Parts: sequence; structure tokens; C-alpha cells
Amino acid sequence: MKTVLTAIAALLFSSLSWAAATITIVNGDPPGVGFNDAAPAVPVGGNTGTTLGAQRLNAFQAAASKWGETLDSSVPIRVLATWDALPCTDTAAVLGSAGALEVFADFPGAPHPNAWYGKAETNKLIGFDADPEVPDLRARFNVNLGQPGCLTGSPFYLGLDNHHGPNTDLVTVLLHEFAHGLGFQTYTDDETGELLAGTPSIWDYFLLDTTTGKVWKDMTDAERAASAVKSGKLVWNGVQVSNAARIVLQPGTPILTVLAPPDVAGVYQIGTASFGPPLASPGLTGEVMPVVDTPPDLGLACAPLSPLNARAVRGKIALLDRGGCTFIIKARHVQDAGAIGIIVADNVPGAPPPDLGGSDPAIVIPVVRITREDGQALKSAIAQRTRTRSGLYANLGVNLAVRAGTDPLGRVLMYAPRPNQPGSSVSHYDTSARPNQLMEPAINGDLRHEVKPPDDLTYPLLKDIGW
Repeated sequence: MKTVLTAIAALLFSSLSWAAATITIVNGDPPGVGFNDAAPAVPVGGNTGTTLGAQRLNAFQAAASKWGETLDSSVPIRVLATWDALPCTDTAAVLGSAGALEVFADFPGAPHPNAWYGKAETNKLIGFDADPEVPDLRARFNVNLGQPGCLTGSPFYLGLDNHHGPNTDLVTVLLHEFAHGLGFQTYTDDETGELLAGTPSIWDYFLLDTTTGKVWKDMTDAERAASAVKSGKLVWNGVQVSNAARIVLQPGTPILTVLAPPDVAGVYQIGTASFGPPLASPGLTGEVMPVVDTPPDLGLACAPLSPLNARAVRGKIALLDRGGCTFIIKARHVQDAGAIGIIVADNVPGAPPPDLGGSDPAIVIPVVRITREDGQALKSAIAQRTRTRSGLYANLGVNLAVRAGTDPLGRVLMYAPRPNQPGSSVSHYDTSARPNQLMEPAINGDLRHEVKPPDDLTYPLLKDIGW
């Protein structure tokens, strides 16, 4: 059985071949656009193309080469690619997208019955092209990136050496998007939980909710929709990825551990700061005290703390709210008051708590962020304990027994933010992975052009689903 997801029309063909797999880039651009743009270009970073279109094609072929030498398939993989005007503003842009054009289920030799497989993987498993008239992947990339009004002045870096500086490396983005088209995605609706044509994706056989003990294929629509927003509780339950994580991911997960009182004791997700000392083991333990300065700066620490509040947080871990000023300003004021650490409670609902940006070498105390919900719970507990003259105590540290980006059993966390982020939720690794992984929802500047261990976990997941 098959489902056609997109109608296509191909114009020109360009191909490369390797021992492991053949990747063909199908040029779907009209004359003068995208790959066919004849604007002169100076060779850069090993990309010898002398026109903008040629350099774009060379970058595509470099990404195809990496996947071609990694995969094992006797059937050529065809990628229909175009350069289009995708949504963008001066501060944000859709870089590109890619996905399978067709999916198939219950074909002879399928590793699992009643499961959708992308066309490229289906072809690999059956040994021939299931639908020769249709390419396997569809890829679109932003032709306006770097132009006025579309991340102005920040175009794709077209070099092949990954020396992209502040710009976005096109080869890295291509490696990411090609992976989606090869099967690094679910075809189930992660917002509603609805299965495609009543059939789960092969992805759903490995997506495990640790709070219910169920994989997605065994859930109801409502259970899947609820599972998609359980940050820190949705994991990949595949042997290949779990084994590779022991090689790829670094030991140590940054955490906030509340030691007392019992009603709020436990481990809390945190976002870490790009400034101040990194968290370590055994970490920093202290009493948590709130910043409760006078209005209009109630709990924000956007101005120097009053003498009374400074005495309250001196020698303690200060709990304050996001908003009103930068994290750096907050940290300076609280550090000047004598606090030994800082917990910033978010001011909007959602999870996981993002990291904190900024730079100031003068900040010498650790700073972390927690969710608004967790902040409210801790502030309520502190208020109750104040009446009994007993405090709330916590540790800011690193759990060396858990690798960054896994659960305590070593299963890799999947991206399950609250609220749901269509296009990003579920079909990516969680942002807590360290080092950063290719298949996180955002392209990080420190990524290498790698897709397998010891650097990356992308290919192990494809192996789990049958590649």
C-alpha cells in the first residue's frame, strides 16, 4: 500500500555515485533561479563553482556525498530540490525543509507490518524502485536568505569546509533536512495524535513515553497528543541509538535538585547560562531565597537590591523572575548582593526551560533557568516554609550518572516542548544533548559535517528503523 504525499515535476538532473548508495539531485528550478542562477560567485571554502547556482549545487552534492557514503542501498535515491521564497523576516527565517514524497506499508519484506516507511527506505528494503515516476525526497530551500528583509546580510555559507563564521552553513542544513526525508520523522500528526490513514509510522514503534510505558503505535490519538508535550519524558527506545549514545554524548546532565521540603523535593529541568561558571559535581548546595524587592521591580532584580533584600539573599541561592532587563543585569545585581547562585523562573508557560544567553566574565556565580510552573511551585513552598522558619534547600549541579540528552536508563530524549511546536516537536532529538546533535530542532553553529558516531546520532536512528 502507498500514499502519495506531494505531486512533483522535474526539469533537470544532476547525479553522483558512491559505493554504498547513489544520490541524485533532481533540479526542479526554472531558468535563472536557484541552481540555475548565473550570478558570478567567487570560489569559497573548497566550493569551486563560479556562479551562485553552481555553488548551490556543489553544496547539495557534498551533502549527498556524505549520505551516499553512509547509507547502504542498491536503489538510487532521488531528491527533487528547488530554491523557493520561504517565510522569513529580518530576524527569523525558514531555512529549508525536506521530507518523503511517498510512504509505503505492508510491502514484502517489511521489518514491521502495519507501519509506514518513507520511499527511499522502502526501495532499499525491497531492492527496486517502488514508484519510478516519483522521486524519493522533496527539498525546498530559502532563495532569499541574506537579502533585505530576510535575515538581511546573513546568507547561506556555500563553502564545503564548515568555516561559516556567523552565517548558516548550507551543507549542515542539507544534511539535517536530507535525514528527515530518509526517515528521521513520524508521519503521525504530533499535534492531534492522528495516524496517517490509520497506520502508525515505523517511527512510532520506537517513540516511548516513560510516564505511561507505552510506545506511540499503541496509544490513542489523545495519548499521543499529550505525550508530544512531555518534555524530558519522551525517549527513543531503539538499541542502535542507545548504544551509540554511550560513545557520542558526554557524561553529565545539568540539574536542579530540591532537597527539602519533601513536598517539592526532586529533580527539575533547567536551562544553563552561557555566562558564569559551568555547573559541576557535586555542585553548589544552599538555601533558596526569593528576590522580593519593592515595585516596580518586584522579583526582577533589574535594579540593585534593597539593603533588606540583599541581606536575605546573601550567602543563598537567589530565586528571581525573568523579564524587565537582561539576564546579565539581573546576575550582576544579585551577585553584588552576595548571592552564591541564581535560579531564574520563566515568565511564560512552557517546557523545557531554554538556556540563558549573554556574556560577562565578571559573573562568577552559577545561573540557571526553570519553567514558570516550577518557579511558582518553589515560591509557594518558600512562602509556606517561611511561616515555620525552615527553608527550601537545593543543589545546582551535574548528574554524572546520566549522559547529556538521555534519561537515567540511557535512552535518548526526543524534543517534546510544551506547547507543541509543529514541524519541530517529536521528530528531533532534545536540545539537552551534548555535544549538540545534527537532528536537534535548531542548527547549532558548532556542528560538524558528520552523521554517525563518534560524533553524531543521526545514522544510528535510521538503522533502528531498518536502514
